[in-house]
Amino acid sequence: MSDCRLYLISPPAIDLAGFKKDFSAALEGGDVACFQLRLKPATDEEILAAARELMPIAHAHDVAFLINDRPDLARQAGADGVHIGQDDAKYKEARKALGADAIVGVTCHNSKHLAMVAGEEGADYVAFGAFFDTTTKEASTRAEPNLLAWWTELFEVPCVAIGGITAENCDALIAAGADFLAVSSGVWNHADGPKAAVEAFNEKLKEQRSI
Repeated sequence: MSDCRLYLISPPAIDLAGFKKDFSAALEGGDVACFQLRLKPATDEEILAAARELMPIAHAHDVAFLINDRPDLARQAGADGVHIGQDDAKYKEARKALGADAIVGVTCHNSKHLAMVAGEEGADYVAFGAFFDTTTKEASTRAEPNLLAWWTELFEVPCVAIGGITAENCDALIAAGADFLAVSSGVWNHADGPKAAVEAFNEKLKEQRSI
């Protein structure tokens, strides 16, 4: 089993100037594998403007930069890839738009079937959730840690745990085999700021690796 790493997701709405500071601070807090720009609702121009400002910060910290839902904007922005939901662009469309080297991740809710289909099609990761109550988006499904354990035992495609995850409640997800913890409000709304949040997550991940 590979080491679990942190996967950041933007708040659904941002003040770009202020968020740039928070984003930089978060990435200074420790290891982050990936960042997903997920702005809802936002115009294409707003998404591309945010990508232009934030992507260089991500890449300076060796963090992959994904855009939510929109393979066309991901290609236009020069992003590293895209995350697609079940109601968004289809995997094959995203792969065709972005090419073989791009990252394409797929939301699979709590469905073994959707995950197996995504894995067979070639998804770079499958995302399961929500594991906890979340205020970032309306979660239509609830997943349990044993779903992560089942997936990691049978398949090599990485899995992402998402939904209401904090440094205080993530232990069971790491222990179950999550390759990545996707976190939004657990970092951006942390009482001590995003840098402290990333530090806390990395400390928890370090503790779990030593168990």
